[in-house]
Amino acid sequence: MQFRKEESVNPATILVVEDERIVAKDLQLRLSRLGFAVPETASSGEEAVRKAGALRPQLVLMDIHLKGSVDGLEAARRIRAEFKIPVLFLSAFGDEGTLDKARLLDPVGYLGKPVEDQQLYAAIHAFFSRPTKSRK
Repeated sequence: MQFRKEESVNPATILVVEDERIVAKDLQLRLSRLGFAVPETASSGEEAVRKAGALRPQLVLMDIHLKGSVDGLEAARRIRAEFKIPVLFLSAFGDEGTLDKARLLDPVGYLGKPVEDQQLYAAIHAFFSRPTKSRK
């Protein structure tokens, strides 16, 4: 399926947070091909919070299960609280307990791994198509 590349003078910036480097690089390349700016990735919750503060992306694509002391749920909570940046969760784990914890953080959405380009594009495009007030 072909996707319309996002055409914009200033493409939307997305921070990818994924602890598996190959997956992170793949997501970065896929999002770039779709027309989004993905200048950096983060591989831990701590790094995600730091980079979100420095980059101020319009959206964070966050893996829930990250290595280290701060998982994706806690990193998302901090990013939302400190910077008001919305988060789209991505995880291979779709158990009810994880989903319930994720829902409490009012995410943009939740995508299961592996994610297809069509699903990824649709979720991100739907978020950026919302009126500005409802994006936060």
